[in-house]
Amino acid sequence: MSTTSISSGSVGLLGKVEGDLGLAEGATVRAKDSNKVEVSGAVQFEGDCTFECSLTASAVKGKRGNITVEGDLMVDKAIRIQDGGLEVRGNLSAKEVEADNRVSVEKDLAVESIEVGGRIWVGGKTAAKAIDVGGSFEAQGDVLSEKLEAGGSAIVEGTTTTSSLRVGGSFKGNGKVKVDDVDVGGTFVAESEVEIEELDVGGIAKVAGGFVRDQVDVGGSFESTKPLNFGSIDVGGKVVLAGGSVGEDIDVGGALKVEGALRFEDIKVGGTVDISGDAGGETIEVGGRLVVKNNLTLAGELDVGGTAEAGEILKAESVHVGGSLKARRIETRDSIEVGGRIETAEGAKASTVKIGKRGRIVGPVVAEEVVLSERAEADNIYAGSLTMEERSKANNVYAKNVYVERGCRITGELQYTHELRMEEEVNLAREPKKTESLPSPPI
Repeated sequence: MSTTSISSGSVGLLGKVEGDLGLAEGATVRAKDSNKVEVSGAVQFEGDCTFECSLTASAVKGKRGNITVEGDLMVDKAIRIQDGGLEVRGNLSAKEVEADNRVSVEKDLAVESIEVGGRIWVGGKTAAKAIDVGGSFEAQGDVLSEKLEAGGSAIVEGTTTTSSLRVGGSFKGNGKVKVDDVDVGGTFVAESEVEIEELDVGGIAKVAGGFVRDQVDVGGSFESTKPLNFGSIDVGGKVVLAGGSVGEDIDVGGALKVEGALRFEDIKVGGTVDISGDAGGETIEVGGRLVVKNNLTLAGELDVGGTAEAGEILKAESVHVGGSLKARRIETRDSIEVGGRIETAEGAKASTVKIGKRGRIVGPVVAEEVVLSERAEADNIYAGSLTMEERSKANNVYAKNVYVERGCRITGELQYTHELRMEEEVNLAREPKKTESLPSPPI
């Protein structure tokens, strides 16, 4: 195959070239009769060279320099540049692109695969099966690919659609992000809605709502500024969710904050939980503090190491709180066990209620079994069985069976239907009264 050559620093005026085209350092090519040069073979260059027009070729091969095409570049096969880069001021299409340094395309990029050691910049749309860049990738338009990998950073102004997104440093998508598998070492930011199967981020992740169908796994902090549907969330530090979010499991090492209502299956948080709306799910386990502004409804257990508060009604299978528990009304099918204080406006109702040593119950209690631990205090008690341990205190007591240990006080009335057992030094404001029936409980 013949070769047409342009010497160093020369300008070649070309139209259609049969065979290969060779360019030396500083060579320039201009179109003869149109705005395009057509090369039937390969374009080969060494050093910097420029096409002041569009170019079509079978292949492009170069080394130790940059090639600039001031129009469109259309290549049937591959573009391979060693120790150099490529700048296209129009559209670029090829089967494969390999460049050690950088590739810049002002309009659209359409390739099967592109691999660049330094930087890729695309001013228009990007369509590629595989994108692999050692440094940074930046696209001003939509990106459609099967695989996008960047060692440093990736920024997409349009929609990002890919099966696999892997970035060593940071990713930012200003358009919608539709990805099956996301793996980012540092920071992931999606300013629009996401559709993701699995999100794995080493540092910080922020999304604008949407879907993460499988798992959110973030080492630092995670935030969704709009409602998010999720499978599970596992975050080492802090999670902030928009109200209206719906998911399954949430596991957070530090704090969970929800700006509104939340539906879930299980929550496990080492520090604090703050939900400024209704909350509904299976179980909650919190090491520190739980605050729910409105109703809290659980099918299973509530377990809080410190304090728990619901602004309205709290319903659960059972409640265990190490410190204090507060709600307008509390209802459980099994037990309420609190170490410090239970406070309600309308009452607490359960199968079993137990308050810890020196604890305090504010509001009526309704249960099959009530236990006031040593030196604990309570208001009105409606029970099947009441045990008042040493030096505990109650106001009014209405129970089938009552057992009062030494030093206890009842400041109101005591009514019972079956059995009353009292130890010595019990202080009663009124004489105990055995009745056929007890007053109806308030809840």
